[in-house]
Amino acid sequence: MKTIPVTRPSLPSFEEYCAEIRKIWDSRILTNMGEEHEAFREAVSSYLETPGTVLFANGHLALEAAIAALRLPAGAEVITTPFSFVSTTHAIVRSGLQPVFCDVLEKDGTLDPAGLEALVTEHTAAILPVHVYGHVCDVDRIGAVASRYGLKVLYDAAHAFGVRYRGVPAVRYGDAAILSFHATKVFSTIEGGAVCTGDSSLLQALEDAKNFGIRDEEHCAAVGGNAKLNEFQAAMGLCNLRHIGNEMARRHALAEHYRARLAGRPGLRLPAPRAGTESNDAYFPVFFRTQELRDRVHARLADSGISARKYFFPLIPDLDCYAGSAAAAAARVPVARRLAAGVLCLPLYADLLPDEADRICELVIKELER
Repeated sequence: MKTIPVTRPSLPSFEEYCAEIRKIWDSRILTNMGEEHEAFREAVSSYLETPGTVLFANGHLALEAAIAALRLPAGAEVITTPFSFVSTTHAIVRSGLQPVFCDVLEKDGTLDPAGLEALVTEHTAAILPVHVYGHVCDVDRIGAVASRYGLKVLYDAAHAFGVRYRGVPAVRYGDAAILSFHATKVFSTIEGGAVCTGDSSLLQALEDAKNFGIRDEEHCAAVGGNAKLNEFQAAMGLCNLRHIGNEMARRHALAEHYRARLAGRPGLRLPAPRAGTESNDAYFPVFFRTQELRDRVHARLADSGISARKYFFPLIPDLDCYAGSAAAAAARVPVARRLAAGVLCLPLYADLLPDEADRICELVIKELER
């Protein structure tokens, strides 16, 4: 029986990639913002319609650099979501800041703006929401709270490449937004990431962060790290960007296929993205009535050679590395905990076949009807 992974990277043809990297052999420039890097930066900025894009070796380094560029006070509080990949909170803590967990919306798993204001204290400096699964946060209400209290807003848009809300690219909201170009994402450079911002004052700080603070051969103006996207990653990005429209269309067709089969099934709920969102169908999460039911479905799929992912479970404040922390102890997040207990991301990638999606749905339905 053919096994089905939870995700599978999209790749250009071997011949296309070889043609793209041919010039790297000619130039022998492998890194340090060479021709491929600059061509990719311009191409992706144009696609995302963002005035400023700084490329990084991966999404996590992009997130840490963006936090540093905001120059938040040492030890300040950053309100964020517990319903995300660990990178989001790790970046806050590794930056010497304190995470404060806000609950999320039942309908789509994004940060609940109704709970934000009660968490703001004299120590709060920023809000770090996450556009989960390609679902856009309530950017208007989050922005209103931030404006009222003078807070920075940095969006973790790792899941939101190509997503639009009311016709505007998701990366245009907030003071800045970060992207991940990891192999598991809708758009990939193998590893990679970016920070998108319309704030010109952040751009130099971001460039410094990724290249040791070096401005030229004789000047090092800041204490930065090494987080440069190399030429081979950039070449992969250029190739994949040529096909992104087709890739997203295929993902959307599969997501619609899933929705047609699974919507309205007792014991299972599908998320409801915010009206006005043009999703990239980054993932296909379903929420089961109970954790026991979710785990049964997960096991049944695994027994049939199908990988599904409990994404995000456990919640970040429930992870071993945060056990006993003040942030975890203070977390009052019943909705996020309920979502985590029931969530399962079904396989979704451009090469998944409709009959494979049907096979997955049949197994899920059988377990629901047991």
